[in-house]
Amino acid sequence: MTFLDDATALAPELIRLRRQLHREPEIGLELPRTRERVLDALEGLALDLTTNDEDGSVVAVVTGTAAATQRRSVILRADMDALPVRERTGLEYAAEGDAMHACGHDLHTAMLVGAAKLLAANRDRLAGDAVLLFQPGEEGYNGAARMIAAGALDASPSPAVAAYALHVTSSRFGNGVFATRPGPLMAASDILRVTVHGRGGHASAPQETLDPIPVAAEMVVALQTIVTRAIDTFKPVVVTVGTFHGGIRENVISDEASFSAAVRTFDPETRSRLIARLTALCEGIAAAHGLSATAEWEQLYPVTANDPAEADFLLRTVADTLGEDAAQVMETPMTGSEDFSRILQRIPGALAFLGATPQGIDPGSADFNHSAHAVFDDDVLPRGAAVLAELARTRLDAAQA
Repeated sequence: MTFLDDATALAPELIRLRRQLHREPEIGLELPRTRERVLDALEGLALDLTTNDEDGSVVAVVTGTAAATQRRSVILRADMDALPVRERTGLEYAAEGDAMHACGHDLHTAMLVGAAKLLAANRDRLAGDAVLLFQPGEEGYNGAARMIAAGALDASPSPAVAAYALHVTSSRFGNGVFATRPGPLMAASDILRVTVHGRGGHASAPQETLDPIPVAAEMVVALQTIVTRAIDTFKPVVVTVGTFHGGIRENVISDEASFSAAVRTFDPETRSRLIARLTALCEGIAAAHGLSATAEWEQLYPVTANDPAEADFLLRTVADTLGEDAAQVMETPMTGSEDFSRILQRIPGALAFLGATPQGIDPGSADFNHSAHAVFDDDVLPRGAAVLAELARTRLDAAQA
């Protein structure tokens, strides 16, 4: 007997919670209203709850009472933070202001609350502990690393045998379909910030200055060329310049120009090689024009790499719970990034995408995550909650073999 029927019965309250979270999005590590909603939803479940005021996290442990030859634990994680995006969906529960749950973390949180309710009500079927991580700061604030440093992975006295997470998508996958793959699933993420140092002056006399703007523009174009000429074609790389700043008005040549780029890679060797080559490229172009450049790197998240056995276990659990059509093996990884990667560096596990494109909308043309127009279907909430609970129960059973 799976948790699906019980999860379906929870649907109204999970939808209500998700929409409350959606109306009041919070960014980064300061999530007081979100955390209050989560704690209210977990009240009365007899969980071992821990809150951390420094990082805004909540950790809930469900202690199983089923007989176990060796006690183990399973980690389940949901991120809670939103993005600095002004919502344009027109939904009746749309957020106001300059923040939005454009990546679906409100659904993740509601699904994990649902899993907590299912597991707490069935602790006699749990041969170990389920550790539920409600994480802040996934969107660039290193929330997973902060929770790890605070000891969240050791919240249960029983060692963890696996870690799982789900990530909804507003397009690409069919509604209710769980998709993942063994090995690399999402890219490593780094930020390149370049400042070109010149000498400013009057726009009418550029020969008397060292104009940093055309030099910086040359670098932007060259970044794309070096990716195709210095990196193996079979080792995917994405370099996207997202900001460019230079000048104060049209008749003034400024002293500096700057830009920043998101850099995505899938293996450590390519990552190291690209950092060295892009740095040398920018410095060399500046020197060729008689200017100088400062290239600074911020290494964000490592590759999200699924343990092959755990990825297979996740898909088999989905198929057993929801049917074979709900489980899909991805041929290639995505170039987005996830800080669940830090947990997977320490505990074997897997992350899967869950298609949440609203019914009647083509997943191939719908707005994707992070868009101000991204819309997610609440109907996937009980499916996600049921799968998370099943992963904890069945993986703990498997650990007894």
